[in-house]
Amino acid sequence: MTTTINYSDDLVARCRQGEQRAQLEIYNKYYKAMYNTALRIVNDAPEAEDVMQEAFIKAFSKLHTFEEKSTFGAWLKKIVVNLSINSFNKKSKYTEVSYQDQFKNELQEEDGIDLEENTKNAQVQQILLAMKELKENYRIMLSLHLIEGYDYDEICEVLDITPANCRTTISRAKESLRTKLLHYGN
Repeated sequence: MTTTINYSDDLVARCRQGEQRAQLEIYNKYYKAMYNTALRIVNDAPEAEDVMQEAFIKAFSKLHTFEEKSTFGAWLKKIVVNLSINSFNKKSKYTEVSYQDQFKNELQEEDGIDLEENTKNAQVQQILLAMKELKENYRIMLSLHLIEGYDYDEICEVLDITPANCRTTISRAKESLRTKLLHYGN
């Protein structure tokens, strides 16, 4: 019986040995997704960039704590989410006015996209824009739940809230989003 090592596991092993080229490969593989995750939470492009960079630094310095119970990408995303929430909470303590940077969703236009796909992309864009207009706690909760795929227990743990509070807030956030989308005509 032969055991196959997947590419990501090999990269992590090389990073543990201090190989900088492997760190660069991991960075190149994950930076866009981690930036988008941070941006959805902090809602500020420069802050999302800082959070993403800090997450990679923390991940590489704490790589010895990665127990491989999940994928490296999932472990890194958890670091990004936690740092993003900390950053958002710190920022909201010190600012009364929220900065309204445009949401950056990387849709790649290709020559072969048909009308149906363009319609779906427009609908997705409209939903994301409507999410930006939600109250901050609704936006964060829906981003974690619907976009990042966190379940209620994980959200409770990350945000340090009760399960009842989590369910209620997500339910209210979904209703608020539905109302905004109906206002847009969807």
